[in-house]
Amino acid sequence: MSARFGRLRRVLAVLLTAVACQSPPAVRAAAPPGPAARASGVVTWAASADRMGEGTAGQGYRLVVHTSVGGSDLRVRFTNAFGDRPLTLDGVYAGLRARGAALRPGSNRPLTFGGARTVTVPAGAVAWSDPLPGRIPAGTDLVVSLHTPDAAGPATGHWMAMQTSYTGRGGHTAEESGANWTQTTGSWWYIDSVAVRPSRAARGAVVALGDSITDGWHSTTDLDRRWPDYLARRLHAAGAPVQGVADEGISGNQVLADGAGQAALHRLDRDVLSQPGVRTVFLFEGVNDIKAHTGVTAAELVDGYREIARRAHAAGVCVVAATVAPFKGWPEWDPAAEAVRQEVNRFLRGSPDFDAVTDFDRVLRSPYDPERILPFFDGGDHLHPDDKGMQAMADAVDLDSLDCAR
Repeated sequence: MSARFGRLRRVLAVLLTAVACQSPPAVRAAAPPGPAARASGVVTWAASADRMGEGTAGQGYRLVVHTSVGGSDLRVRFTNAFGDRPLTLDGVYAGLRARGAALRPGSNRPLTFGGARTVTVPAGAVAWSDPLPGRIPAGTDLVVSLHTPDAAGPATGHWMAMQTSYTGRGGHTAEESGANWTQTTGSWWYIDSVAVRPSRAARGAVVALGDSITDGWHSTTDLDRRWPDYLARRLHAAGAPVQGVADEGISGNQVLADGAGQAALHRLDRDVLSQPGVRTVFLFEGVNDIKAHTGVTAAELVDGYREIARRAHAAGVCVVAATVAPFKGWPEWDPAAEAVRQEVNRFLRGSPDFDAVTDFDRVLRSPYDPERILPFFDGGDHLHPDDKGMQAMADAVDLDSLDCAR
């Protein structure tokens, strides 16, 4: 991808994100999946579900996702959370990527659902595939190919993937060649989780619940340089018991209010607590609530954090919170918003509601103007870190804190 094309994609993404922030989804997701819908094993990849516009009949998707923990018995969760009618998927395959849309020879294998090659997912529901025998490595590009023969109505997926995937017309999902996958998409369609059965050394996962910083905005597209990606590599290198990493960031997302995706409070069960093997939720949200100028107070945001912690703890899940990073220079910054941010961060640093706290504010702020992000880490808009900032964030996480005694 040329630098010019990459910049064009980023500008387009900003414009579309702004629109998404102004208009809440027209279709609200149904109830999140319950315990019966949870797969065994540990989540190795995930992305938050949201409404994606209208589905396209006869469309094929070749979706590239990056694993965190390796293991056997791969299962994929397909989502129709925001659909208003049943969604049928056929010719569903999973394989390992070679390059572009092409797969490694011999790796592309069919996924089944109760032994069948086709699945129909009811409106508002999800469906897990059967376990796929064989081992999937950690830190590799997994490719899930699917076909939607009669899709219509609202589609479900994840808009800002920071990853190039591929589309094509017709049923070419079994092919390992990329010849019939000639169009690209920067989104993930109809999938929101992948799980594996890891070795005994890795027995859990951390789910990063966040906004566009967690989603990876201003990290380099296609290179897996979001801060959760860097964290996954640290966990794997350390042989930590928590090695699965699920990135549940949504650009523009808020803790309290729906808009750019459902609020963190409203998507906690589906995006976090339903994930296989979840051990810890890493909560890093709040800047969008603060800069939205809707009159949100620090006390209201604190109440939202406490509710997330209470619900996660009730489910037996640890909670690590992160301070809100500086954003002076962003158009919506003003002294009043900064005062709320500082008050929220004072609460986070001293609160007994969490099992641990990571001080991203301290990591990212400039020593010369602590209300600003350090220029060395600034992705250019004074809010989102670049690749170096993303790595610094991941390096600041105490790995032991992700496996608390709960």
